[in-house]
Amino acid sequence: MAVYRRNYKPYAGRLTPEWSRCLVLFRYSRRNLFRSKFLTGLFVVCFFYPLACALMIYLAHSASFLQQLGVPAGVLSIDNKFFFHFISVQGGFAFLLTAFAGPGLISPDLANGALPLYFCRPFSRAEYVLGKSSVLAILLSQITWVPGLVLFAMQASLAGASWTWSNLWIAGSLIASSLIWIAILSLISMALSAWVKWRIVAGALLLGVMFFGAGFAQAINAVMRIESGHFFDVVYLMGTVWNALFQVDAEHAIPVAQAWVALLIYCAICLGLLMRKVRAYEVIR
Repeated sequence: MAVYRRNYKPYAGRLTPEWSRCLVLFRYSRRNLFRSKFLTGLFVVCFFYPLACALMIYLAHSASFLQQLGVPAGVLSIDNKFFFHFISVQGGFAFLLTAFAGPGLISPDLANGALPLYFCRPFSRAEYVLGKSSVLAILLSQITWVPGLVLFAMQASLAGASWTWSNLWIAGSLIASSLIWIAILSLISMALSAWVKWRIVAGALLLGVMFFGAGFAQAINAVMRIESGHFFDVVYLMGTVWNALFQVDAEHAIPVAQAWVALLIYCAICLGLLMRKVRAYEVIR
């Protein structure tokens, strides 16, 4: 349109509320994730174990059916250990989903120089990070604490009010253990993708942080004859926290409080690294 015609008019339609603008990033990023048939198939596979757990809960309250199968009635015990094993298995699936889905959230924007296009619009850096991280947060919640609460509600309806009130703390443990694991996975994967900018390399580094961290921790403990090397093993720290939340008896070389502090420090470091790279421009010397 020629400027001299003066026919330009500003947009006079309805504006999107400021609090919901980060959801635009969530909507399109999630849509791009499920364009991959592999990720869609992996997401579906993540629900097989919850379905198996639901079947186990039903069988545990079907004494007549167990007698027909010749299985003793006390074999299937639905208690804190049952939900601990559930969150452990689903936590492994959450890690696999993050390894394939997390690095592709930010690295394409940085590699293609798209951040100036985002931040020339009414988006702040915090809203950008919140919009991108909400993709992983909701995706991983759908396979961890959400089906866990469904299983807990199913067990509560079959076991009665007495079991529910005495084991209500298990529901809180499901939520707390899932949220800290989701925060760790989301921040580490996004920080690696922001600094590496290559999706495949970022995914490989995430695998290295989780798997080689355990070997590095064992090497430090063996060489220096200490137990502090476990602070470099995120999986060990998470296992310590999960055992405490679900009141599972296990020996750990690190106190639970120190494990919580270490995990929060990891989250703070990853968030700081992420915010350092997410900016509208980058000065290269």
